[in-house]
Amino acid sequence: MPIIRKNRSYRKARYVFYKETLVDFKEHFWAFIGSFIGLGIISYLQYQALPETDLVFLIGSFGASCVLVYGVIQSPLAQPRNLIGGHVISAFIGVTIQQLLPDILWLSAPLAVSLSIVFMQITKTLHPPGGATALIAVTGSPEIKNLGYWYVLNPVLSGVLILLAAALVFNNMTKNRQYPSPNVVRSFKRVGKRLKRK
Repeated sequence: MPIIRKNRSYRKARYVFYKETLVDFKEHFWAFIGSFIGLGIISYLQYQALPETDLVFLIGSFGASCVLVYGVIQSPLAQPRNLIGGHVISAFIGVTIQQLLPDILWLSAPLAVSLSIVFMQITKTLHPPGGATALIAVTGSPEIKNLGYWYVLNPVLSGVLILLAAALVFNNMTKNRQYPSPNVVRSFKRVGKRLKRK
């Protein structure tokens, strides 16, 4: 019996603590460039094109999305469906909760994030930064709260589409990087064939 426990402990420790580090400098380079350009465009729009307005274009959850979309491009959580769906669903839920419970932050914050998780799971669009998008809708600045449901379209959807466009360009610059993942591409092809038959 002790041998089995030791073996399980070893496997758990290896799963938690050991992960082979990415050492391909081309991967690092393209992850940096993609993230810099994608988030750079959003930042430029926020601070140069829209400085006179109350519009908000740059939100914190985009930084977390960059880590997934440019750094872990094969992850199921980084695929386009998850990127777009996770953010949009979470933004909608966050705004709805903020409008229903505007003054009860101790309830609205966890409720928005928890409902976002459940709806992302149901729709198979789980994207961890989506939880932050919902939380920002509830706890954000007055400018964000004043946007209401426009928050879903701008900054969330428009920002996510910019990140996706940059990912489609820079994540496919070398033969070792393919975005979306080959499994997602095959799924799109299967759906396309089914639609042609109908």
